Amino acid sequence: MQDFLDAFFDPEIAQAAWPILWLGFQKTVLLALTTVPLGLLAGLVLALLSTRPERWVRWPLVGFIDVFRAIPPLVLLILVYAGLPFAGLEFGAWGSVAIAFMLNTGAYYAEILRAGIESVPRGQAEAGRALGLRPWQVWVFIVLPQAVRNVLPDLIGNTVEVVKLTSIASVVALPELLFQARQAQSATYNATPIMVAAVAYFVLLWPFVRLLSRLENRQLASRR
Repeated sequence: MQDFLDAFFDPEIAQAAWPILWLGFQKTVLLALTTVPLGLLAGLVLALLSTRPERWVRWPLVGFIDVFRAIPPLVLLILVYAGLPFAGLEFGAWGSVAIAFMLNTGAYYAEILRAGIESVPRGQAEAGRALGLRPWQVWVFIVLPQAVRNVLPDLIGNTVEVVKLTSIASVVALPELLFQARQAQSATYNATPIMVAAVAYFVLLWPFVRLLSRLENRQLASRR
């Protein structure tokens, strides 16, 4: 038992590795604060366009969403980081992660928001227009608030997955939490830094997981 504790929960190694793990944690939070809004914005634009009645607008966007939902995010990140430079487009590690995540998570957010928009009865928009509201006012004040409320648990759940997905940024040597933990592990030949990183992810995401559970339970209660 003591060998297990020394290999995975050594307090001295945890204390020594904490400074670089803290830097990685800050980078992870900053990365999440960048990629989540970008994905939401891209998803909202795609959702609005994919619900338009014109087929020549809707079908290409549906195909675009399906493609980027099907491509594994790690493969997409490597393509952006290592493939685009051959086309003369080089964004660096941070830019590549932001672009790859925007394409991948934007596709998932788009599908969630599209479902939310389609769940709002058309009579709501028609009533808004009958009251003299402009089209953008109908969307901003009537359709989108109801759409977001209807799919809020899915949005939060996807956001939690996006934050966890930031760990793959270590593949392109972006010094986020997992990258720093692996560096510390290599230096100490001990898995304690990885366990500390796991605890840090838990502390970061647990409030959102609890919020998601409350929203899901509330939705189940409202359906009874």
